[in-house]
Amino acid sequence: MDVVLELADEYVLDHVWNATAALAAPWQDTLIGSAIMSSKGVGLGGTVFPRSNLFRQIVSLYSITYAGIFLLYFAFATASYYLIFNHEMMRHPRFLPNQVRREIKASLDAFWVLDWLTLPWFLGEVRGYSKLYHNIDDYGMIYAVLSVPFFLIFTDVCIYWIHRLEHHPRLYKHIHKPHHRWIIPTPFASHAFHPLDGYAQSLPYHIFVYIFPLHRWIYMGLFVFVNLWSILIHDSDMICNTPLENIINGPSHHTLHHIHFNVNYGQYFVWSDRLGGSYRAPKMEDDPMHDVVAEKKQLQRKQQQQVVATAAAAAAAGAAAAALYEKRP
Repeated sequence: MDVVLELADEYVLDHVWNATAALAAPWQDTLIGSAIMSSKGVGLGGTVFPRSNLFRQIVSLYSITYAGIFLLYFAFATASYYLIFNHEMMRHPRFLPNQVRREIKASLDAFWVLDWLTLPWFLGEVRGYSKLYHNIDDYGMIYAVLSVPFFLIFTDVCIYWIHRLEHHPRLYKHIHKPHHRWIIPTPFASHAFHPLDGYAQSLPYHIFVYIFPLHRWIYMGLFVFVNLWSILIHDSDMICNTPLENIINGPSHHTLHHIHFNVNYGQYFVWSDRLGGSYRAPKMEDDPMHDVVAEKKQLQRKQQQQVVATAAAAAAAGAAAAALYEKRP
């Protein structure tokens, strides 16, 4: 997140904080003002809030993080919803009334809390406590390339066990159950979870850069990828017999997790599920679209029965009317 803050400072936030400094000047000599403003030196443009100011970093990081997740969520989830998600799934008998609206509301309710919970990790990165580095030459190109699969494997294994732990009865109903409300999820369900649930499953991403060196631009790319992947695996798709089916934990695997609850806990790969005995391979007979088709057929049968019943009632009424007509003197 340090690279994003650096760019935001350069092009936007320096001007914002310079303007804020002028408004805050009357408070500078008060107890509260002296606690949040820098008492030494002056930052860019003469501001009393230099880039190194803790208060400025907290406010800037929170604002950037919230704006970033908001834009990523709505951009990618909306694109996936209209371009990939099969809207016929909304006819599934377990698809909730107003579900899309409820998924979006749950996500927005979680964002502002989740951003506060993750803020200390981003603040530590900006203040130099992580192992994020700037120059590829520091560790070489080979390490930079290999750090990507290493990051994915490390976080996948960690998230598997965190996710599986959240399914423990003592934790599930308090933390993870809100996310499993969506049996047939749409892409908007990707972030529709309890804030503590989202925070717990995000911990491996933050912890990684405090243990292992990672180039800051690679980290930002992975941050975007993680959010995009979370959206893609929530499209209720059931594509089977793909070449990578036994390696990648894709949308079909996660669809089975939402339907069957205790299978396919992994995030990217299926290895942890195989070792943990929780792997379930996607099969065409598991496709929730079968339930949609069955529901359609049942509805059609009901409609046909109603048509037949209506026709029979009309015929009976006609016969009764004819009988009355014949009985007239």
